[in-house]
Amino acid sequence: LELVHRLRSLQARTATRRQHLWPMSRSTASRQINQIMRTAEISGPQACPQGIRHSFGVAAVNAGVPLTTLAAVLGHSSISTTAIYASAVESEVREQLRRMWQCLRNDD
Repeated sequence: LELVHRLRSLQARTATRRQHLWPMSRSTASRQINQIMRTAEISGPQACPQGIRHSFGVAAVNAGVPLTTLAAVLGHSSISTTAIYASAVESEVREQLRRMWQCLRNDD
């Protein structure tokens, strides 16, 4: 119980300074993500930290999250950066509609 109280005290102190309780460097996080991807046998351009971030952004847009909210979550200073995720969704929708139209034309 003593440890829990000390941990909560530490959390309260670090929260006011906007620091993580257990900081992790960007390179350490990247290494760990890459290792998880290899272990899960996930490969391709999405199998990296940036791919995960992009997938999250696209999923958020698909879920209807406003771009302003997504920009804040991702830490973008410009909404035009966040709009990249919306354009990825738009191109995916266009491709799906193209395939659907092709199927309809082939049914004639």
